Amino acid sequence: MPESSGVREVKSAARTVALLELLATRGDRPARLDELAEELDVPRSSMYQLLQTLVDRGWVRSDTTGSLYGIGIRALLTGTSYLDSDPHVRVVRPYLDEASDALGETIHLARLDGPDVVYLATRESHEYLRTISRVGRRIPAHAGALGKALLAERPDDELTVPEGALTALTENTHTERAALLADLAVVRKRGYSVDREETVTGIAGFGFALRYDSPATDAISCSVPVARLSDAHEARVVAVMRETRTKIESALPPASASGTPDWR
Repeated sequence: MPESSGVREVKSAARTVALLELLATRGDRPARLDELAEELDVPRSSMYQLLQTLVDRGWVRSDTTGSLYGIGIRALLTGTSYLDSDPHVRVVRPYLDEASDALGETIHLARLDGPDVVYLATRESHEYLRTISRVGRRIPAHAGALGKALLAERPDDELTVPEGALTALTENTHTERAALLADLAVVRKRGYSVDREETVTGIAGFGFALRYDSPATDAISCSVPVARLSDAHEARVVAVMRETRTKIESALPPASASGTPDWR
């Protein structure tokens, strides 16, 4: 079994986490027992026992026939607790409101998690409302403004992106490492990242790493429909977001100076 810091992995715990993560990635597509057993390479009888235990405890839910499984409400409670207990998220939220009010655009806060970024908070534009909240969702770090802002804070040989071809979310997403590295070099020089329809067709994004950690793990971004992105509006977005980053970094000293746990 793999080891971390000299401690052997607990197989049953690892299997439980893998199952919950798999169900979470499926979203509104429930899974059958056989699918889950095959995907995780677990005996069908063992998977059934694990599922029933998690259903009883609310971490997994099943339909009335008992043949379909999905993520349960306990996962939501745990995720909400993560957001509520994170000191950075609590401090950043009012500044997201301020930036959204100033620009009339959608503002995000996200955190780097391996090869992806996970949305922690979003303030939606009144002109471009999404029907599904982004909070808790993840996208590949190479594919958008938030991720590129954070990747640019790291040396090229320490990037948390997969080897080989990169996943494309739109026809504009970087799919080759060389193109991504060239973009990150520009981000480092400019001080912020730009996503021109790389994550969502019709949407541009501007990302700013928050440097209260080193290397930065959190970033903020502003998303703007390209149909109303004039040169003047882009310049204002960049100016407001730069100011917002400065305010957040001033309000959030490094963990070593604030006395709060340095979560990793």
